[in-house]
Amino acid sequence: MSNLRHGLQQTLCLRQLTKGQLLKPQWQRLGPQFGTKSMSTSQPEAGSNLTAPPEQPFRGIKTARPLPVSPSYFSREPRFNDAYIKLSTMLQRYQHLPTAPPELVPRQLWKNLKGYRQSTGEPVKAMPYSQVLAMVKRLHSIWPKMMPGEVKEALQEFKRDIDPYKNVAKPAPLDRFGRALGVGRRKTSSARAWVVEGTGEVLVNGKPLNEMFGRIHDRESAVWALRSTGRTDKYNVWALVEGGGVTGQAEALTLAVAKAMLVHEPALRPILRKAGCITRDPRNVERKKHGHVKARKMPAWVKR
Repeated sequence: MSNLRHGLQQTLCLRQLTKGQLLKPQWQRLGPQFGTKSMSTSQPEAGSNLTAPPEQPFRGIKTARPLPVSPSYFSREPRFNDAYIKLSTMLQRYQHLPTAPPELVPRQLWKNLKGYRQSTGEPVKAMPYSQVLAMVKRLHSIWPKMMPGEVKEALQEFKRDIDPYKNVAKPAPLDRFGRALGVGRRKTSSARAWVVEGTGEVLVNGKPLNEMFGRIHDRESAVWALRSTGRTDKYNVWALVEGGGVTGQAEALTLAVAKAMLVHEPALRPILRKAGCITRDPRNVERKKHGHVKARKMPAWVKR
């Protein structure tokens, strides 16, 4: 009986073993015959071969955007606004520093509105830029030895690349006849005057003064440069005038004669400047506006 039980157990174990082998896939049974091996020339590292996963710097962030460099980035004039804030802050911080007298302040040429617009590419308006230039000139008037470095760096943005000490007008020479040429303008009038040493004769467009200018005031204006310096009887003047009215031509001739006299006698510059003969008058005729009778005159108000 025991022999029969032992035989049945062996048969059952053999059947289970055969059944398990038959159920295995073909590729699993043939695994050892087609196995692969990987080879490497590097030495295996001591310890664990596991590497940590790379860190994710923005884990948990759904959206991201770049931050602007300046708070004025979203304004119409970011560079100008930054400069305005920077200059006003420095002016408030260094207002206690002593300033140099005007004759000791270094000469410097500043950018005009057009030049600043071209350098920054921003549509800066005239009024804010004039306020910035006022702050720039105030900071520039600090004593040079006591001026902070950040102030010098901030002022570089508004300086022109021109040496004011080298910007000197070349003196006009005399021609082979001893004549000096001067050019002047007033409103829409222009004048050219040739001045030569003589006895005091003046011809304008080939005519004497009394024929060219009917008003005494215009005659005096034409030769005011000679009268103010006491050179009425020492130079002859031959002039050509054109454009504008009679008064404008006479005042343009004043500037032309004064410039020609400076070629003969450069020492007369302070006297002529004090007399107002070598300063160009920039005033011009104001245009008429629509709805006005003239430039500023309004039509009379009528009740009915």
